Amino acid sequence: MTKTIGTHSGAFHADESLAVFMLKQLPEFKDADLVRSRDMETLDKCDIVVDVSGQYDGKKYFDHHQRGFEEIFYLDGEFVTKLSSAGLVYKHFGKDVIRAILKDADVSDADVALLYRKIYKDFVEAIDANDNGIEAYSEPIAEKPKFKQFGITLPALVSTLNGLVKEETERDAQFNVASQLMGTAFHNLVYTAGTVWLPARAKVLKAVEAALANGDDQRYLEFDESCQWKDHLFTIEEEKGIEGRFLYVLYPTPDSVRVQAVNEKDSAFKSRKALPEEWRGLRDEELSEKSGIPGGVFVHAAGFIGGNKTLEGALEMAKKGALA
Repeated sequence: MTKTIGTHSGAFHADESLAVFMLKQLPEFKDADLVRSRDMETLDKCDIVVDVSGQYDGKKYFDHHQRGFEEIFYLDGEFVTKLSSAGLVYKHFGKDVIRAILKDADVSDADVALLYRKIYKDFVEAIDANDNGIEAYSEPIAEKPKFKQFGITLPALVSTLNGLVKEETERDAQFNVASQLMGTAFHNLVYTAGTVWLPARAKVLKAVEAALANGDDQRYLEFDESCQWKDHLFTIEEEKGIEGRFLYVLYPTPDSVRVQAVNEKDSAFKSRKALPEEWRGLRDEELSEKSGIPGGVFVHAAGFIGGNKTLEGALEMAKKGALA
């Protein structure tokens, strides 16, 4: 007998759009029919109900609108955001959803546990906050933004789909579009995290341990290929009690070896230690002459990245940069 997923009719939002998508990744609900209604007799006949009913039992009903609801993701102090229907479904089914998306990847239970927290923190929590009207900042930001960006967020894009509905009979079709929109973003994030981000952790850990074995003077990490190192470096430094230890990472490109400054943990643009000011904006022979290092290719005007034709030259750039 075909399973049914129930949610509310009328205007739809990002949270239940994502909740339905996640459920449909599971073998149990892969081919489930969707019922959108506010009639409880109809909803009670469904196998699972999200974002409506005024009930939450962690089994069949996953609503967050009822008085007194204060459920959060983990009671460990890191997460304080009240859950929406997306967060509720993710809390109970998230690990199985991750396994379903990564069914062709080699991931252990420990890997899934790591991804489970990461995906909530990086994606689902923001959906929960948006639906519950929770601001990202405790205090209003006094400075006027330079431009509007709300219109490019996923909840805003879902909201615009409601505006395309001319007749109420069209709304279910637009809900399916919304669910696919949210789901594609979610699926891509999980898949990339499992097949790119997760393997990168092993590479970063290996590079950190190799650098530490070389002694306290080494302030750089060396990779044999480019990888997603930033998140992992901060975490591994913290785990090993060496926060702020590494200033640069080195990795090859087809025609050079890059030297990239490690950014501050809470800043996308501020480096722990940019490459020397006198090198910045220089290229080729001019850079080689100024730095005293043969094979110079470039140093960005902001000093956050540079390059040399050889590994030896890049290593020297990192060593001189650390001492500057």
